[in-house]
Amino acid sequence: MTSPAFPARKDADQEQFLEVLPREEALARFEAVLFPRAVPAEERAPADALGLALAEDVTAPIDVPPFDRSNVDGFAVRAADIARASEAQPVRLALTGEIIACGVAPQLSVLAGTATSIATGGPVPRGADAIVMVEHTHPVDGDVIEIRRSASPGQFVSYAGSDIARGEILLRAGTVIGSREIGMLAACGIASVKVARKLRVAVMSTGDELIQPGEPLRPAAIYDANGAIVSAAVNENGGDAAFLGAFPDDEAALEAAMRAALANHDMLILSGGTSKGAGDVSHRIIGRLGEPGIVAHGVALKPGKPLCLAVCDGKPVVILPGFPTSAMFTFHDMIVPVLRRMAGLPPRMDAEVTARIPFRIASELGRTEFVMVSLVEGREGLAAYPTGKGSGAITSFTQADGFIRIEALADNMPAGSEVPVTLFTPHVRVPDLVIIGSNCTGLDLVLGELFRSGLSVRSLAVGSLGGLAAASRGECDLAPIHLFDPKTGSYNVPFLMEGMELVEGWRRMQGIVFRPDDERFEGLAAEDAIKAALDDPDCMMVNRNQGAGTRILIDRLLGSARPGGYWNQPRSHNAVAAAVAQKRADWGVTIQPVARAAGLGFIPLAGEHYDFALVSSRAGRPAVQAFLAALASSETHAALAQAGFARPAQSAP
Repeated sequence: MTSPAFPARKDADQEQFLEVLPREEALARFEAVLFPRAVPAEERAPADALGLALAEDVTAPIDVPPFDRSNVDGFAVRAADIARASEAQPVRLALTGEIIACGVAPQLSVLAGTATSIATGGPVPRGADAIVMVEHTHPVDGDVIEIRRSASPGQFVSYAGSDIARGEILLRAGTVIGSREIGMLAACGIASVKVARKLRVAVMSTGDELIQPGEPLRPAAIYDANGAIVSAAVNENGGDAAFLGAFPDDEAALEAAMRAALANHDMLILSGGTSKGAGDVSHRIIGRLGEPGIVAHGVALKPGKPLCLAVCDGKPVVILPGFPTSAMFTFHDMIVPVLRRMAGLPPRMDAEVTARIPFRIASELGRTEFVMVSLVEGREGLAAYPTGKGSGAITSFTQADGFIRIEALADNMPAGSEVPVTLFTPHVRVPDLVIIGSNCTGLDLVLGELFRSGLSVRSLAVGSLGGLAAASRGECDLAPIHLFDPKTGSYNVPFLMEGMELVEGWRRMQGIVFRPDDERFEGLAAEDAIKAALDDPDCMMVNRNQGAGTRILIDRLLGSARPGGYWNQPRSHNAVAAAVAQKRADWGVTIQPVARAAGLGFIPLAGEHYDFALVSSRAGRPAVQAFLAALASSETHAALAQAGFARPAQSAP
């Protein structure tokens, strides 16, 4: 009786008898020979790249929107002027006489007690920090309006860079280009991208018994199903399949066909001829086609045991089992991951469709609301985070996995709700690594190495305090923070909660930014610059959002002072720089690399610590270990230094 497993034997023709390997070992051997390798790439216009994967990261060349803009038709106002407005006690404001339409740059400032008419998409004028909808106003005469509802600072304003910030990674290598991605590229004015060229995959069937569909079926013959099935599956997974036909079990003829296929294609997939019968010759040919040849022949799969994996002079050769069911099982389980990786595509994973809402989501009563969400893994299963960039944000689509629905009769979705998530695609991968907290341009430099290694990462910018809250709920692996404790005179450590530990990141300099030609700031030290700004009532600042580490720094500097522009509070460093550069504000606080990129003057304030609160229970996860390794690598150190950041052992630049 013959043993079910045979020892490996290799003669001059590398005739490899069946040696059953565990699935993981077989795949590891195959990938170890194939990778790392460059993804074949070509330049294409976005419209011609539909369905292809990006071969390299795409960086945003501009802020989107490029200026603070109105989300509604109405009037640009100062929120403080209408703080007490109501139906019973309306507030009257004088119109400036200017009408701001889309594409029209404002010429007049909104002073105290005034308002400017503005259309949806129009640039917000200097001095204004909120928009009042036209429905909530009433004309009194030609140059005065009544406002019957108060407004909070930032109401109906999309800040510059709030959707896409100049210099941030717009789309990652491996992202498949669809209509949403094409919209993002168009919004940034990008006319050409480098995409992964589709892999040229030769598909062959083997066996004397095979007949192609449409031909008469002779006795003892069967129709070749594998050729059509495998070719379609290749095309579904980033390849460009060329079916070369079915070949009889003639060793010389088959070898000639295999050599020709390898010469003109990136990959060769056959079906049949992998077993040890006298008529199965495919595997005996491989040893003559290039080194190293067969790396695995026989895998512990059911069905699919006879699978043969080989690499000939850098090109993968796969021989699938002859039975269609076995062929497709092994193709999807073992070959698709390799094919997609070679094609620069992300792995295919099935998605969950139920998730928990981590915090209350407010909604407008009377309207059915669809909220786009990103999925992360929490202690209690999937958590759905709203993307939260507004109705005009293109990135809300591309960063979301799906959406939830809030019914018209509800004014909120309570925290902890278990909700169905409607997915945008049938294949959503829960990320390997989740980072929630403060954002920094330096973070992209660390994460790039992880993306290149095949890990999926989700990074959500919610501010330092929001990140700590997410970490306490177990919804992230790491929370980037930069919080100063005046009591201890130290950064970040005093804010850690139980079950967290600090991972040192880098140092960055926060400072005052101003236009280089502004004599009120040029040549002054930080303390004198703040005094000069506060002494000049016409000097307009731009603030940061509550919960941001930078906002805490600003409030400590200002004390009880509330200068003009204090309630203008965008959510990013880039938006602060844009406000100053475009003269909507005269000064603000941001980090040095952003100031440098915007061409602004910079007065150092404080070298702060941008660190990471690590959830201790997640420290051993492979993706977390990969992040820590990337953070400590010399390549990352060099990239951070070049961008203007410093490692902990150094002083901030």
